[in-house]
Amino acid sequence: MQVIIHAGAHITDEDKLIKCLTRNQDMLAERGTQVPHPTSYRRLLRDILHAGLDSGISDDTRNVVLDALALDGVPDRLILSNPGFFGTPKMAASGGTFYSAAVARIGVLQEIFQGDQIELFMGLCNPATFLPAILAQTNFDTIDSYLGGTDPAEMRWSDMVRRLREAAPDIPITIWCNEDTPLIWGQLLREMAGLEPTVAMKGEHALLREIMTKTGMARFESYLKEHPDMTEIQKRRVIVAFLDKFAEEDAIEAELDLPGWTDESVAHLSDLYDEDLYAISRIPGISVIAP
Repeated sequence: MQVIIHAGAHITDEDKLIKCLTRNQDMLAERGTQVPHPTSYRRLLRDILHAGLDSGISDDTRNVVLDALALDGVPDRLILSNPGFFGTPKMAASGGTFYSAAVARIGVLQEIFQGDQIELFMGLCNPATFLPAILAQTNFDTIDSYLGGTDPAEMRWSDMVRRLREAAPDIPITIWCNEDTPLIWGQLLREMAGLEPTVAMKGEHALLREIMTKTGMARFESYLKEHPDMTEIQKRRVIVAFLDKFAEEDAIEAELDLPGWTDESVAHLSDLYDEDLYAISRIPGISVIAP
């Protein structure tokens, strides 16, 4: 069985990916893929992960998980999604390290699904956006106390990715930049579902509806009908062109409100983030989905 683990990060797609995949459950089931509802496993796997870190797991844990999912037999491909797989919002950047528990938790997941083929999918986010948003979900009052005094400019997603790669070299890891999600949404859905690029999916343009005007969306959908044979790359170019003209500015501009953060410091973090994404793309065994 292939087990697809979508581990967030927090505040990226906000469960939109798993909801869209769930909408396509009937079509996916015909192809051997199951997308159980997150309520059937999130609390259970959270408790198993905690117990596994403390005392290990029992031999029948995999059966317990599969029974809880109420599947019609063992599927060829199982998709599980939870931004909390690698920790709570408090653990997402606490002490100045992105998801310090990721390695230990992927190890427990390997124990649970021993003998299965695990694949990890994770969307990353610009620290200039991620840190203020995740701070708001914790009990910390300041970014300094949350990060334990670490300068945000010293934090790198690539450090987390390298730790995961070294700890679990046999697990395929797919990474993408959350800021690119509207452009690569269709590919993300199909990659996670194991589908060919030509397979149509419900909601594959749902994210665009949130950031494009109604007029623009109507013209975009009309354009797609008139050009049904476009490749994925061609579609992305069309999306960029339509967003350039019809984007809802309020929907694509992130509000950054942290004391002491200036336009210059945010721009600096953004530049470092771009460099970090390039570094991730150079790590052997890491697949990066980009426009």
